[in-house]
Amino acid sequence: MKKAKESELHMNPPDGDKKVLMHSCCAPCVGPLMEQLQAEGVELTIYFYNPNIHPQKEYLIRKEENIRYAKKMNIPFIDADYDPEYWFDLTKGHEDDPERGERCSMCFDMRFVKTADYASKNGFKVISSSLGISRWKDFDQVTQSGVKAAALFPGITYWERNWRKRGGSQRMIDLAKEESFYQQQYCGCAYSLRDTNKWRSAKGGNPVRIGKDFYSFKKNSGPQAA
Repeated sequence: MKKAKESELHMNPPDGDKKVLMHSCCAPCVGPLMEQLQAEGVELTIYFYNPNIHPQKEYLIRKEENIRYAKKMNIPFIDADYDPEYWFDLTKGHEDDPERGERCSMCFDMRFVKTADYASKNGFKVISSSLGISRWKDFDQVTQSGVKAAALFPGITYWERNWRKRGGSQRMIDLAKEESFYQQQYCGCAYSLRDTNKWRSAKGGNPVRIGKDFYSFKKNSGPQAA
């Protein structure tokens, strides 16, 4: 039997199941997954649970962008609870952890357990997440959290597909510009906002502008960031 190439592993849903609950972090990351999986015949449902996003204004903008594209693609969208107090309690004592550190793992665990729990109660056997497509995230760290969360619920499997493969990362950028998605300037949590603003200040830059920047596509000169 021909051994599959590493790039081909996990390309299809586990056990051939075409019904997938996809945890979404934001429209730019989940957009290309929605586009590709719909073309592949996957019965996709988007699950938006991100109590880490701060402030609420930023959370609402990111959620509405995701809802807008889900409606355009005619893909079901599940709007889960926004409970930032629980997130702050969970991450207490980890305020100064670096990006990709323990706080991020705790944050992934929290969101994936919620996703897996919903899946187990609503007829889904496969879950996954758009978090792994971002170059700012550690793909293995995201995947480990997903697999661990799924293991807590009998019959639930985390789909370990690497969404960056086969042009996924580039399509994420192109689609964001084509759809004029909101261009978020930091990961999402209060501490990433704090650290991003510190970094910008040290470089002589301006602080993050919540709700101000959107991707754009200029026909005469090609894709341009807003």
